[in-house]
Amino acid sequence: MSDREHGFPAGAPGGGAVVADGGGTAPLRVAVIVGSTREGRVGDRVARWIADLAARTAVLEPTVVDLADFAFPTRLPERPNPDMLGFVSAVGDAEAYVVVTPEYNRSYPASLKQAIDYAYDEWRAKPVGFVSYGYKARGLLAAEHLRQVFAELHTVTMRDVVGLDLAALADPVGAADGDAEAAAEALLDQLVWWGTALREARAARPYVA
Repeated sequence: MSDREHGFPAGAPGGGAVVADGGGTAPLRVAVIVGSTREGRVGDRVARWIADLAARTAVLEPTVVDLADFAFPTRLPERPNPDMLGFVSAVGDAEAYVVVTPEYNRSYPASLKQAIDYAYDEWRAKPVGFVSYGYKARGLLAAEHLRQVFAELHTVTMRDVVGLDLAALADPVGAADGDAEAAAEALLDQLVWWGTALREARAARPYVA
């Protein structure tokens, strides 16, 4: 299943209040991870859209982490290289994650699985949300497969998923419609609640499994 460019809007959709008040604490640091490294991908633009929407809130501080910016090895080395360490550091610095993934052949891309496996403790006791895209199925099979991976990493995955149909994105309105924006707001609301709760829990008692 291709992930070729389909006219995704460059800016975030407007309107709508997003996420509940985080109680006046420091904003949650959210890593928005671009899971596709394919030439001509749409994932980087999807990531900017969700990051821009999150940035409009007072309670989320998003950073886009693009796997295409890292030179990961084709074979797992005995010692991690600087790019592997850089990605793991970005995972460790974040307090919550939004993983942007395409659906290739009913699952997520190998580039994303490779990167996820470089970190372990850094993921633990933090929330993960998914923004998926594809044709007709909207990438939802990829998101559901990722739930199994992130369960093993001791994360909490958000119930709601933002699923985008690339065929619909050929329309200039694209993901700026009310349904996509409402889904994104629901996801970010859940991320704020779980991110705040887990931040407080980790501060009160280190997570040990």
